[in-house]
Amino acid sequence: MDKIANSQTVQDIQNGPVADKARQETQQVKNEFSNLANSRQTPETKTATGQPLTHYHSAIYTLLSWENPRATAISYLAIVLFIFACRYVPIMRYALRLTWITLGITAAAEVVGRVAMDSGVVSKMRPKKYYTVPRETLETFLEDVEQLINFFVIEFQRVLFAENVYVTIAVFFTTLLTYFLIQITPAWGLALLFTTLTYFTPLVYITNKDFIDGHVENASNIVNQQTQQMRDLAVHHSNRAMEASSQALKDASSKAQEMIGQTKQKAVQQGIVSQETADKTEESLKQAPQPPKEEPMKGPDSVQAEHGKAEPVAAQ
Repeated sequence: MDKIANSQTVQDIQNGPVADKARQETQQVKNEFSNLANSRQTPETKTATGQPLTHYHSAIYTLLSWENPRATAISYLAIVLFIFACRYVPIMRYALRLTWITLGITAAAEVVGRVAMDSGVVSKMRPKKYYTVPRETLETFLEDVEQLINFFVIEFQRVLFAENVYVTIAVFFTTLLTYFLIQITPAWGLALLFTTLTYFTPLVYITNKDFIDGHVENASNIVNQQTQQMRDLAVHHSNRAMEASSQALKDASSKAQEMIGQTKQKAVQQGIVSQETADKTEESLKQAPQPPKEEPMKGPDSVQAEHGKAEPVAAQ
């Protein structure tokens, strides 16, 4: 074996360009996973309610932004392989089979050892102290679980209460599409579809950022222009309606005055009232005080009069 390992051919392969490239790629993969692990820090950005985000917000953003392409691609392939394994490999059956085979061999070896040698084989392999999970490890794990759960809880509330309305609209269409797809697509197919969309949608946006941002800005300008036109049209129709209402009131007032004049003239002609009485009535109506347009200020005397008792009016 030493001769084979030290042979010129093996040395050429180990020191050749292919081996160097493989070592470089391996080192870059390690560095990217290290960068991904170091990105798990609580971001300075806060929610609309002023609450801090979790460190999973930074980690998942770094993962899906393809800042570390090798780490992101490997994580995507791992999830895809897991989905296909759950679909085509009976993992639960294999786990149960491995469990009963292991326990069967253990029990048989222990029984045979006690019968043949008066001491069990498995009991001799028993450690002096059973393994336990350290408190520090358990606390770290529970803290990570808490942060992960809060990540989903916070994001659900941010979507529900429209902290970013565009994200809320996107999630609405996604859930609507899922509602119809779930009737014809198996669960593993939906998981594969949404995993692919989750990973590659940011990549498509990053690759075509200028193009997409330009079209989004144009669409936003068009929407704003249409909204402004609708507002102007609504104001125009509102003004026209007010003018029409005012003109209708003026016409009605003119017709009422004309009818009153005609009625007065008929009454004079029929001798019901005299011309002098009709003129006096018209003059008194013109001289009648107009109601105040603004409510007068209440002085102390008027306030006292309001709270006092009204005096009876003497009959004349």
